[in-house]
Amino acid sequence: MRIEESDGVSASKDHLVFAYYITGHGFGHATRVVEVVRHLILAGHDVHVVTGAPDFVFTSEILSPRLFIRKVLLDCGAVQADALTVDRLASLEKYSETAVVPRDSILETEVEWLNSIKADLVVSDVVPVACRAAADAGIRSVCVTNFSWDFIYAEYVMAAGSHHRSIVWQIAEDYSHCEFLIRLPGYCPMPAFRDVIDVPLVVRRLHRSRKEVRKELGISNDVKLVILNFGGQPAGWNLKEEYLPSGWLCLVCGASDTQELPQNFIKLAKDAYTPDLIAASDCMLVYLLFRSLVKKYRLSNCIQNYFHIHPLKKKTYVLKRSSTGLKVLNPELFRRSFQISLLVGRVLNKEILPSQILQETATGKNYASDKLSGARRLRDAIILGYQLQRVPGRDISIPDWYSTAENELGISSGSPTYHETENSSIMSSSTEDFEILHGDPQGFPDTICFLKSLAELDAVYETEKNAEKRQMREQKAAAGLFNWEEEIFVARAPGRLDVMGGIADYSGSLVLQMPIREACHVAVQRNHPSKHRLWKHTLARQQAKGQGSTPVLEIVSYGSELSNRGPTFDMDLSDFFDGEQPMSYEKARKYFARDPSQKWAAYVAGVILVLMTELGVHFEDSISMLVSSAVPEGKGVSSSASVEVASMSAIAAALGLDISPRDLALLCQKVENHIVGAPCGVMDQMTAACGEANKLLAMVCQPAEIVGLVEIPSHIRFWGIDSGIRHSIGGADYGSVRIGAFMGRKMIKSIASSMLSQSLSSANGTNLDELEDDGVELLQSEASLDYLCNLSPHRYEALYAKILPESMLGEMFLEKYADHNDSVTVIDHKSIYGVGAPAKHPIYENFRVKAFKALLTSAPSDEQLMSLGELLYQCHYSYNACGLGTDGTDRLVQLVQEIQHSKLSKSEDGTLYGAKITGGGSGGTVGVIGRNCLRSSQQIIEIQQRYKSATGYLPFVFEGSSPGAGKFGHLKIRRRISPKLT
Repeated sequence: MRIEESDGVSASKDHLVFAYYITGHGFGHATRVVEVVRHLILAGHDVHVVTGAPDFVFTSEILSPRLFIRKVLLDCGAVQADALTVDRLASLEKYSETAVVPRDSILETEVEWLNSIKADLVVSDVVPVACRAAADAGIRSVCVTNFSWDFIYAEYVMAAGSHHRSIVWQIAEDYSHCEFLIRLPGYCPMPAFRDVIDVPLVVRRLHRSRKEVRKELGISNDVKLVILNFGGQPAGWNLKEEYLPSGWLCLVCGASDTQELPQNFIKLAKDAYTPDLIAASDCMLVYLLFRSLVKKYRLSNCIQNYFHIHPLKKKTYVLKRSSTGLKVLNPELFRRSFQISLLVGRVLNKEILPSQILQETATGKNYASDKLSGARRLRDAIILGYQLQRVPGRDISIPDWYSTAENELGISSGSPTYHETENSSIMSSSTEDFEILHGDPQGFPDTICFLKSLAELDAVYETEKNAEKRQMREQKAAAGLFNWEEEIFVARAPGRLDVMGGIADYSGSLVLQMPIREACHVAVQRNHPSKHRLWKHTLARQQAKGQGSTPVLEIVSYGSELSNRGPTFDMDLSDFFDGEQPMSYEKARKYFARDPSQKWAAYVAGVILVLMTELGVHFEDSISMLVSSAVPEGKGVSSSASVEVASMSAIAAALGLDISPRDLALLCQKVENHIVGAPCGVMDQMTAACGEANKLLAMVCQPAEIVGLVEIPSHIRFWGIDSGIRHSIGGADYGSVRIGAFMGRKMIKSIASSMLSQSLSSANGTNLDELEDDGVELLQSEASLDYLCNLSPHRYEALYAKILPESMLGEMFLEKYADHNDSVTVIDHKSIYGVGAPAKHPIYENFRVKAFKALLTSAPSDEQLMSLGELLYQCHYSYNACGLGTDGTDRLVQLVQEIQHSKLSKSEDGTLYGAKITGGGSGGTVGVIGRNCLRSSQQIIEIQQRYKSATGYLPFVFEGSSPGAGKFGHLKIRRRISPKLT
């Protein structure tokens, strides 16, 4: 019996019962659970382990009547062809077979069992359904892990099984029922868990010393020993004596009974105690099944706390104890590319923190914060695997979440906002920190807070010990970004709510757009290359080139952890040149697409290339940029345009360029169309640049003519309600609809040309004036149609509606028409494109927007509001006809309709009158129009709650407005140097 009272842990007076669920993937989870379970039992508690792992994993360490092992497999982990190869599709299908198909019976069985053992707490490492079963049984649950299966399976969905995407949603929802997460080192982001408690690495204790183990193995202390631990050897491996350097031996874990090994390889028993063997070895070779974890989430940094990592060949590592100073192993060892696995670490003291936390939680202590619980946490979840493997065309219809939750430091993903009552004191503090040489913060809370965050950067190093490391990485990089003795230029650009116009912008429609309250701030500083503060790796790169000081671009983007991107980006500005000329936009697009975690930089750095190419701007100084955006991504409120416009505005100010807001917006559209590669129209950038607070920007997109700013009547109010389904104009749906619209325009022009030819040939001497009366002039105009929106609905219905096909294969269209004449999209020969609905939508939408604009200026009345709302509904269903609708956006529109037509609304003055999907569609935000009154706001909250009850997602509501970048202008500031900085 390995548990003894002499281990120094006293039994608790309160007898507790723990139900500990362990995932079916490998032994790693089970072996770390052993230590936690051992301490719980030593404290006098009963632990029921629910697992598929062999009994000996637990009984070799714990022989106690308080340990109960229940052999049940409730998740399957990953299906492997061998120790190095994951079958992604098989893993998804196996999980579906194991945990999805029998889900109802699993929940029923587990709830009954948990009640039968009178469990005080459910612990999961990291079985999703255990959290849901605990919630159904009315028992608190806690997870202990460093990764979660929604994160892992999301990558599998991207690579192999998009039809299984609902699995990821279900897993994340299950985790959301968890009280909090006990997070182990080497973790990936797991924001499906509301609250997090970090603990040290949990590993099994040593039973024998290095000397004792070597003596038992018959290996002297002067022999160099490597342990090979792959959880089973891949089939077909042929280990050879020459693979090891002279004087080395290799301990092989998991070799088959029939496998023959060379004399310098020692086969270990299957139940060999790995921690003792690691202690006896000088280094080890291991692997990481989930490849994205090492590169993206810095597991290597975690391991470096205990071991040195020595690179052999690409994607190959050997871990070597820092105290031994051994030579690196043969680079051709096994001639394989291995990945790092976090199977190594220090042995902790006997006080295991997780066990203490679990006991206190089971006895009623509250570790959870006051944040909304349950499904609200799904709003804060990021399915990061979707982003890891995101490739254009491979993320069709796959939803994910964007997190607006606060991180562990209490700093939001973008520019935070303060309550109005705090504005004066914060404003005073900010102006004390900076001397404002130009411009006016205009009292905007987010701008004031951004200035405050700039001023506090110098204090980052002092708080490093108390801060979470990944966030500190952003702040430390930002702290070293600026020369505080030089001027800094700050610009601000908001997102936008698409009130009317949407996807008709690229067809030349009138659009009505409202700049929202949420905005992006960008700070820019230019310095001579010799005075520029370079990051260490940037300096090393320059020194390696031997070119001396050359202009460099350095960017820090706040909120990187929440958006799954690298927090920093840097490049030599000379990389933008191809010979003596700026590189092509196509090359730039490929340049930024090389690393998915750095692709975000195209929105910011792409501004510089556009200025070089379009305006001939020369960048002789280095550029430092800090980007902080509160415009949430993927919600259809134009987060990308706000970043582009703020970036270009700040750079233009720093360079002294005089660019009108309209021209600046057109330049920013080039960034998104040609460098990012998203085929958007121009209304997003125009609103971010030219919009004004509490007004609708009216613009005819031919290409971008502002026709006025429409005051929002005081009795009318607009809201945006986020559906929780990620929107992307880079997605295939938006692009396909755009292609279909341009196909339709080409067909209409061709049909008009044919009709015109027939009319002219049949005339033969007829007076031309008579022909004009018959519509020849209209046909001539339609044969040279520049924008679909210049075709009136009645002409479309009279001549073209019945002729246009509902859809067409790309190859057939190209054979007949050669090209669709759209410079930012490409027709796929093998794809079928809708034509009828995408062509019809902008023709009617242009008419609807004109009617909407006219109605806004009419006399206030219930009929006015009903008509405005009806136009929104018509627009929404036209989106659906194009294939851009989703269940989430339809549900929100339906909820607005239910409230509008309820008996209570009819008996009183109506409040909500209409709703529509906005922007590029395929998810994102729904726009709502209603009466500007308290009852309307209450009904918006009611829609939030009803949507949450139906879907498990609490929508974010956009309300309020702020000015565009042109109206805001820019700030030129200089830090007031405090004594501690001198």
